[in-house]
Amino acid sequence: MPIPLDERKKPTGIKVNVTTGEGVEVNWADGHSSRYTFPYLRDNCPCAMCNDEREKKASTGSSAAVLPMFKPRVTAKSAKAVGNYAVQIDYSDGHATGIYSFVYLREICPCDECRREFGGAAANAAK
Repeated sequence: MPIPLDERKKPTGIKVNVTTGEGVEVNWADGHSSRYTFPYLRDNCPCAMCNDEREKKASTGSSAAVLPMFKPRVTAKSAKAVGNYAVQIDYSDGHATGIYSFVYLREICPCDECRREFGGAAANAAK
C-alpha cells in the first residue's frame, strides 16, 4: 500500500531565478509560499558528500577556520527539473550533485511556520 503524499509538500508552482540570482520560489498546494536563496540551498545540499561533511563537522565540533578566507557568494549557473519530484542546481562553486526533492524543500523552508511544523532547516539538514 503506497504512503499517501502530504499535500503540504506538493508544489503548485516553482520559479528558479538563475539570471537574477534571487533564488528559488515555490508555491505549495496548501497556499504557502517559500523562498530560498542560493547560498541557503547550497548550505543545505542533500547530497551524500555534503551530508558527510556536515556530519564530520558536527562530530568533531569544528566550525569555521579562525581566520576564514573570503568566499564569493554562491550563485546558480543553471537548474533543471528532475522528473516531476525535484530540482537540481548547478552552483557557481562547481557543485551540482544535490537533488532537492519537493518534500525536502518544504521541510527546509526557512520560515518560522515551517520550522515549527517540520522541525526546521537545522534538524533536516542532515537528512
